[in-house]
Amino acid sequence: MFSKILIANRGEIACRVIKTARRLGIKTVAVYSEADKDALHVELADEAVAIGPASALRSYLVIDKIIEAVKQTGAEAVHPGYGFLSENADFARVLDKEGIAFIGPNIRAIEVMGDKIESKKFAVDAQVSTVPGNPGLIEDADHAVRIAGEIGYPVMIKASAGGGGKGMRIAYSEEDVAQGFRSAASEAKSSFGDDRIFIEKFIENPRHIEIQVLADSFGNTIHLGERECSIQRRNQKVIEEAPSSFLDEETRNSMGNQAVALAQAVDYQSAGTVEFIVDKDKNFYFLEMNTRLQVEHPVTELITGLDLVEQMIRVAAGEKLSVKQKDISFSGWAIESRIYAEDPYRNFMPSIGRLVRYLPPDEKSEDGLTIRNDTGVFDGGEISMYYDPMIAKLITHGPDRESAIKLMASALDGFYIDGINHNVSFLSALMNHERWIAGDISTKFIEEEYPDGFDRQYPAGEILQRFCAVAAYLDHVHNRRRRSISDQMRDQDFTFTLKRVVELGPRKIDVTVDEKSSDSMVLHFPGDNEFTIDELEIVSDWTPGQPVWRGSINGEGIVVQVRPILNGYELRHAGCEANTRTYTKREAEIAARMPEKEAKSSANLLRCPMPGLVVSLPVEEGQAVKAGEPLCTVEAMKMENILSAERDCVVKDILVSEGDTLAVDEVIMEFESADS
Repeated sequence: MFSKILIANRGEIACRVIKTARRLGIKTVAVYSEADKDALHVELADEAVAIGPASALRSYLVIDKIIEAVKQTGAEAVHPGYGFLSENADFARVLDKEGIAFIGPNIRAIEVMGDKIESKKFAVDAQVSTVPGNPGLIEDADHAVRIAGEIGYPVMIKASAGGGGKGMRIAYSEEDVAQGFRSAASEAKSSFGDDRIFIEKFIENPRHIEIQVLADSFGNTIHLGERECSIQRRNQKVIEEAPSSFLDEETRNSMGNQAVALAQAVDYQSAGTVEFIVDKDKNFYFLEMNTRLQVEHPVTELITGLDLVEQMIRVAAGEKLSVKQKDISFSGWAIESRIYAEDPYRNFMPSIGRLVRYLPPDEKSEDGLTIRNDTGVFDGGEISMYYDPMIAKLITHGPDRESAIKLMASALDGFYIDGINHNVSFLSALMNHERWIAGDISTKFIEEEYPDGFDRQYPAGEILQRFCAVAAYLDHVHNRRRRSISDQMRDQDFTFTLKRVVELGPRKIDVTVDEKSSDSMVLHFPGDNEFTIDELEIVSDWTPGQPVWRGSINGEGIVVQVRPILNGYELRHAGCEANTRTYTKREAEIAARMPEKEAKSSANLLRCPMPGLVVSLPVEEGQAVKAGEPLCTVEAMKMENILSAERDCVVKDILVSEGDTLAVDEVIMEFESADS
């Protein structure tokens, strides 16, 4: 076994590897860029080595700097995590030359399977069913248009060295192909240092299901079942689960056997993943093989009880697999939600800044239910514009899919983040979506259910009544504390009934508060109310200042995020948000007379929706543009975002230049009407 390993990565995966290494008694070395000098993985590791500027192209992707860090610290092996150099055969080859163990597969497997183009050719030669496409390299945009026409639309433009949704575009027309090729190549170059592109047929409405394989250097290869990864946005996985609710045992075994056969064909070792797309009739097609650890590996770990990072380390150290296929069994259901630094209300544009509050739910395992949080950030830390926007991976495990979903919904309700924009409300809404709960999903789920993007969800029905109950409880507890401090309530056992008006956004709901004890009350609704239940019993030990309200409503456990606003609270629960204020009757009458300020219009301005770098400005001052035409490309967190005109107009002033770094909402250009 190794005594010291270096992790050639950052963020949550570096922290994840350190966690297992520490349990195995292995010392760890972190590497970090200038932007990561205060990062969590640097703090957790036994040693840390600076490797250069913030840009990954000048730090994490520079092989010589990683090798120098290994030599400097005396590490015996390198774990690459995922992304960066994890599927780079040249990196593995240099390590081998230097006598440094690579905690991953052999070089041939990386070359054949880690390269999306070569893996397609190999799969075809091995008579593995693959998606129709052109396995050759695409030379330029014109070549891409010609090949796409031969395959037939829609097509998928993919980076050969890609992964994690980077360098991928779906094209439905020649214009889409030309633009998509340039963006995908540029994005791939920035993320992986490799701008090679290929094109394949895009199969609409498929499921994305992958098989985890594990192999040693003695010819032993097994699979650990499947993961369903169909909930995706921009080809980036958002939610994963294991097992899949769609597969039957026959299909599962067929996919597993095919994945094992493919791994054996390249003499694979270590952990790897064979990805498939599956149509509505359960026909499956080889998509690609990831010769590394996957982001979603925790769901497999929770249903199998195996630590995949440990298995990778042991295989790299020359050990045989300690389990055989017959030893593998699957227990319960696991779900993973990816917490991203992005604004779901602005088309999921990246967000950066300081985590003013970062309070994830407690990790625990009790009564057959498990909550796990893999993260690389901390309260008060910074989210950088230079890297992937992932904040954390929240994972839940239960005896069945229903229990795992309910636990995830509750855990997301309690995942409190302030200081940056994030997608927790979106994930929470997904957990409460009827179609997701029913398992009726495909890779187009988000596109179909949110065709116009994700807007703030206002509570309705039972959720609205919960908001009303919690708002009334918060107000009552606050008032009781004020009376206690001012000595207006000498008898702490005194209980009473009060009439209140709860304002939720535009709604005003009459309620009667009947206090039963210091931590419980009953809320009564008038006989003509819109709810199916007229009375709610609320129990909680919440105290003013706590950011999360935990309690029960009519015996059901409820978790609600609480943020103070003027004269009230903003509440977040089940993917919904609402500003709430609780008044006396007289206060409600006065509040109704208060005028509201109107927001200033910014229809003639193009603002930067996220902090980022201006990559291109394809327009000039005085130029007339049509709706949909690109105006500016901004790069943030390894993704290129094209900002297009929302209507026909004329560019009046351009206020930035290529190469400028912009803040969120910074004005890029001004417009005037096309007919002015």
